[in-house]
Amino acid sequence: MHMADALLSPAVGVAMYAVSTSALARSTIKINREVLEKKIPIMAVAGSFVFAAQMINFTIPATGSSGHIGGGILLAAMLGGYPALMTIAAVLTIQSLFFADGGLLALGANIFNLGIIPCLIVYPLLFKPLLKNGISKKSLTIASIIAVIVSLQLGAFGVVFETVLSKITVLPFMTFLMVMQPIHLAIGLIEGLVTAGILVFVFSMRPELLESSNNDTVIKQGTSLKKVLAMFLIGTLLFGGFISLFASANPDGLEWSIAKVTGVTELEAEGFVHSIAASIQKITAFMPGYENQAVSETGSLNETTVAGLIGSGLTFLLAGSLGFFISKSKKKKRLNAKEA
Repeated sequence: MHMADALLSPAVGVAMYAVSTSALARSTIKINREVLEKKIPIMAVAGSFVFAAQMINFTIPATGSSGHIGGGILLAAMLGGYPALMTIAAVLTIQSLFFADGGLLALGANIFNLGIIPCLIVYPLLFKPLLKNGISKKSLTIASIIAVIVSLQLGAFGVVFETVLSKITVLPFMTFLMVMQPIHLAIGLIEGLVTAGILVFVFSMRPELLESSNNDTVIKQGTSLKKVLAMFLIGTLLFGGFISLFASANPDGLEWSIAKVTGVTELEAEGFVHSIAASIQKITAFMPGYENQAVSETGSLNETTVAGLIGSGLTFLLAGSLGFFISKSKKKKRLNAKEA
């Protein structure tokens, strides 16, 4: 559900940047340093896992469409809402800048639809209340499925609403809405089941991780997260380096919906701001579409593998660095406050 620049007007694109930047800034303030410190490795590894997993489009039967996981609820359940938003923002930034997956003008909107909605709205207001009586495999499964479906429905509505605000007349509100919501309901159900499976597995290995996020408490000293880290590392290598080769070639839910309304999967972007954004992205995106265009126009199995591994590595570095610097900055401020 990564929006392209052609779906947004410059005004709406800039406005969504302002909203998302404000949410990210607030997240850095609200993050609990003590809770975060133990989870910085999880930010890095789980972020790289989500990057790799998003490369895998799964077919939606009988539709000709496909979908991929968003990962917002998955990350929030393990990290808490604020660190999860920072992590998914790192994923989306790497995708946009280096792989031209999602527009540069649309990055703020994509962070809102795929990050702010699941991490700061659905996670605290729906996912956590569904676990108020304690975390069990059953409650975790129910909460994951419901929260992911609601997140995708709100995110899909966000896309439609943002195009309407941008006055993209070829995508009439009701017509676009009526195709976007059902297909993302199907995608949400599949992602919900995947998210539930992963979280139940994590809960079986290290329940303290999910309980820490749910209760906003520090993981006890001496609790090892090595098994969880190893699981996500193996999953990243497997998804990004191998399973991504077998991703569905069908258009994703957003592209499919656009095609249902307009007859084409992508719209043409016009205007000075769109041209500037496209020019910048052309410079930064060294593997647009996860392919090395300097080597091949069609890409190859090896290029897909390389793109998956490079992108996962970059996400690992960015997400981990964000967690480290936020933690270090908060610790420094605390020490300065004590000295004063």
